[in-house]
Amino acid sequence: MKFRFWPLLCSVAGTGILLAVLVSCLPLAVPRLLGYEVYGVVSGSMEPGIPVGSVVYVEKTAPEEIVDGDIIAFHKNGDVVTHRAVRNRIVEGEFVTKGDANAEADPVTARYEDLIGRVVFHIPLIGKLLVLYGSGLGKFYAVCFAACGAMLNMLAGRLRARSREAAEE
Repeated sequence: MKFRFWPLLCSVAGTGILLAVLVSCLPLAVPRLLGYEVYGVVSGSMEPGIPVGSVVYVEKTAPEEIVDGDIIAFHKNGDVVTHRAVRNRIVEGEFVTKGDANAEADPVTARYEDLIGRVVFHIPLIGKLLVLYGSGLGKFYAVCFAACGAMLNMLAGRLRARSREAAEE
């Protein structure tokens, strides 16, 4: 009877760890497979609509297809900025942008060539996972946790085999 508890515990814990790693990676990996770019929100310029710590999913869009009011992502000074396109100046090849939390439009326009695309949707709080898994240490932890889950499942199999051997004797 004492051998039945440990294999079950190891199996449940191992499977739980593997599922946790898998589920925490899904919101970051699956959209990329579907063609979306994924970015974390680190400033409050789009609050309350898109809070700090959110992750935004961006689809590549031609600049001419952006309409006033779309939320866009673009490169600015080496960073990725997510703001609302207040006006699409097609002739000039630029966007007038504004963060929802800002009173005024951005002082510098976003050029067409800096456009990444249109923000399709966002998920609050998942941006912290993006930061974690984006670092080398975070990837290392994810692999270690997955390995621990796999080892617990292997241990459960060995304990079950030992239990069967003991029952046959």
